[in-house]
Amino acid sequence: MCTAGLREDGSWVRLYPVPFRRLDQKEQYHKYDWLECQLVRNNSDPRPESYRPVNEAELTPRGHIGTEDQWRERRRILLGRARVYDQLDELIAGAKANELSLAVFKPTHIGDFIWEEDTREWDQQRLEQMRALYSQYDLFEDNSWRETFRLIPKLPYNFSYKFEDANGRSSTLQVLDWEAGALYWNSLRSTKGDEPAALAMVRQQYLDTFMQKNLHFYLGTTQQWHQVAPNPWVIIGVLPMPHEQQLGLF
Repeated sequence: MCTAGLREDGSWVRLYPVPFRRLDQKEQYHKYDWLECQLVRNNSDPRPESYRPVNEAELTPRGHIGTEDQWRERRRILLGRARVYDQLDELIAGAKANELSLAVFKPTHIGDFIWEEDTREWDQQRLEQMRALYSQYDLFEDNSWRETFRLIPKLPYNFSYKFEDANGRSSTLQVLDWEAGALYWNSLRSTKGDEPAALAMVRQQYLDTFMQKNLHFYLGTTQQWHQVAPNPWVIIGVLPMPHEQQLGLF
């Protein structure tokens, strides 16, 4: 799997490959955990934030940033130390110059959250390419993962946000957030297979509920389209930060 994160100074790091499901219970980490590990540049990925662990077994959780005190620590790192962008043109130019491929972004206006039906099976040609790659290269010294490797079900819908940036530029960006997919599958189980109802539950969370928050996006580029697409950015996660309460003396 691929993991994106921030250093203490607010600079971004992309870790790949990370054999997450092969890590033991003490080594597995959660969202908003601090991790400690030695990194080297990932020579197979030219994007500036891309690294790989020297030893995935040393990828160690060292603490967790919770939501105490109005998300104070998350706010300090994500909205204080990290740069928050509000103009897509600047991000697109940065990607084309290979200066950045991960960012926090603040949309000025959210227009809609939509979905489009996608294929329900994995592309067989792509699967064959992956199998051929794995047969030629050992990604990790321990290859026991091959014995238990299974494909996860393919998400049959693509989710996207429609929004405007600070310059009034209208955009539609796909949401490649694993939490959106997990929410869909959980909703589908709770509705006993009712896809329209499950989709409505995803939309309610990502639009109605998150619209009540100080919503930010985590944006990333895909390696394939990083420097060549007119807009290479996708939404890799969302940050529904609670609005900061202001205290006054009357």
